[in-house]
Amino acid sequence: MPRLTHDKITWLTYAQLGLWGFFLYGFGPVVPLLRDEQGTSAAVAGLHSTGIAAGSLLGGALFAPVARRFGRGPAIWFGLTGVAAGVAALGLLHPLPATIAAVAMIATFGMMVISGVSVVLTAHHGPAAPAALTEANAACAGMGILAPLVIGASVGAGLGWRPVMAVEVGLIALVALAALTFRVRLPHTATAAAAADEAVGVTPSAVAEPAATPSVAADRLPRAYWIAWVLMAVTGSIEVCLSLWTADVLRTHAGLSAGGASAAIAAIVCGMFVGRLVGGRFALRWPPVPLLLAALTVSLAGFAIFWSAPVGWLAVTGLVVLGLGNALHYPLAISIALAVSGPAADKAAGWSAYSMGVGFGIAPVVLGWVADGIGPHLAFLLLPGFIAAALLLAVRLGRALRAPRPADDRAPVAVGA
Repeated sequence: MPRLTHDKITWLTYAQLGLWGFFLYGFGPVVPLLRDEQGTSAAVAGLHSTGIAAGSLLGGALFAPVARRFGRGPAIWFGLTGVAAGVAALGLLHPLPATIAAVAMIATFGMMVISGVSVVLTAHHGPAAPAALTEANAACAGMGILAPLVIGASVGAGLGWRPVMAVEVGLIALVALAALTFRVRLPHTATAAAAADEAVGVTPSAVAEPAATPSVAADRLPRAYWIAWVLMAVTGSIEVCLSLWTADVLRTHAGLSAGGASAAIAAIVCGMFVGRLVGGRFALRWPPVPLLLAALTVSLAGFAIFWSAPVGWLAVTGLVVLGLGNALHYPLAISIALAVSGPAADKAAGWSAYSMGVGFGIAPVVLGWVADGIGPHLAFLLLPGFIAAALLLAVRLGRALRAPRPADDRAPVAVGA
């Protein structure tokens, strides 16, 4: 069984991803408040998710060249600096085009943080990478618990949501100061041992599926990667729709106040935090595809409780169960994607941002458009469809990882970065 070692580099990357989680999970409850403030429809307010999608695409395109030029560690810090600047702009600006632009900027640099943390942990921990990535995303969710609670308290106190953006900037500065104080330097590239392992196909699996280990040409991403890519787009759609529109359902169907609904989003993130803490241990013992299938099943059960609940406490219970299932969707999918990518890990991490861009850019806008016509509660029935699609993709991914790859599939074929 692989062993996960928690050194300074590991803890710093966890903290860095947590900083992104504070914004990501805090912004969901802000969208309905922005809609009320700007006097827009649900579909128009959903354009903020389109801004996130556009930023994700740009951040994904930028990560690989920035990491090659300056190193993975500096790329992460560059990303966090950009996130701080974007968050400050979001807190100060009011017009709709300006807030969408600010969100796009935040997502651009945030995607560099996500990509950098993913490849650093994958290279640093080898076979224990799925567990490390799950724990890193637990830190992300842990910070995400705090954000909706702070926003709910701020709104309840009559201060609005904007002062909370200053908290994000302060947290980024605090983590940077801690890294300087304790002299923690992130690696510029993979360690020599990890690079050698990747070169001969001993990738972090790890992914622990029998035929997932053949070497991959540096410029070629295998079929299993692309199935995982689509899977990330679908599960990303689930998560962003929940993040952006759950508060509306809680207000219109479960009878919660605006402040209470915003704070209740923390229930999803709380479930994700617990799920990722426990899931990190599971990921050291079980292959990721069966674990992913189990997680998607839990998500479906949680959605059924949440959607059918006529009262607030039962809806929030469903959200906790949803979070427990959602906890493992992204960490397991990205760990598989990076493990099968071999020496092309930086490129694979950058391309993964495009999957998030697809999920973030299309699903919430479609859901918002449907919600304008039939209401958010009925519109949320799109989510079981996403979960069913993810289940089918996970089954297909398991088959792809087990199938032997023909020799011509391993031939170097350039894929645009």
